[in-house]
Amino acid sequence: MNKTRIDIFYEDTDCGGVVYYANYLRYFERARTNLMIASGVDPAKWARRNVVFAVTRAEVHYKGPAVYGDTLVIETEVTDVRGPRLTFKYVVTNENSGIITATGTTKMACVNERMKPRRIPAEIMEKIT
Repeated sequence: MNKTRIDIFYEDTDCGGVVYYANYLRYFERARTNLMIASGVDPAKWARRNVVFAVTRAEVHYKGPAVYGDTLVIETEVTDVRGPRLTFKYVVTNENSGIITATGTTKMACVNERMKPRRIPAEIMEKIT
């Protein structure tokens, strides 16, 4: 499991003053990338070798608000790996209030430069599982 901290800026909020719902997908992307890097997998390096992870499904369950000035902590883990597919799970907690603001998952497919599924390279598997 990896933890990523996200400081909430004014630009992250909607007209109601809370974090805009779609931003959670951006935060998941950051958290997922941080988990991979912390595991020793550099997504940019692998992309140059035509190994890319594409999102095939994303789910966000909103539990509570976060506002300008808050800090979110995203706990991220890989929960399933099968062939070219892997699943990431996220729990987002408002560090200021201790309230879980969102949970979610993303399902990914390992693909080549033509966006065709391919097995996850053994070197990556060793590091993320």
